[in-house]
Amino acid sequence: MAIAEADLSGRRVLVVEDEARIAMLIRDTLEDMGCEVVAIATRFDDALQKACSLPFDVALLDVNLDGEPSYPIAAALAERGRAFVFATGYGASNVPATLNKAPVLQKPFLRRDLERALRQALI
Repeated sequence: MAIAEADLSGRRVLVVEDEARIAMLIRDTLEDMGCEVVAIATRFDDALQKACSLPFDVALLDVNLDGEPSYPIAAALAERGRAFVFATGYGASNVPATLNKAPVLQKPFLRRDLERALRQALI
């Protein structure tokens, strides 16, 4: 097993992504890395409920959920002490200053970028 995989093996991940096909690709990639995907949320209300109630190590948050920003979900995660990574096609400049310590993945991203961002969030 590669060192990068060992770092993430067994980590429980919440995936928040409004595009079903992208969510499935992310799930498959995470599982290939040895992670356990605890849930996939595609809509804001569902994502917020899962972020506030499910047990997981780190969340991957699409910044734009069908036109609604996921920043309140990130704030709830931060309050709960959960690690998270933003995924966006818009860049990091729009992330509020209160949340800008979280890693930002620029879409589309490669597996190595996802691995690096998850490890960074879990530090």
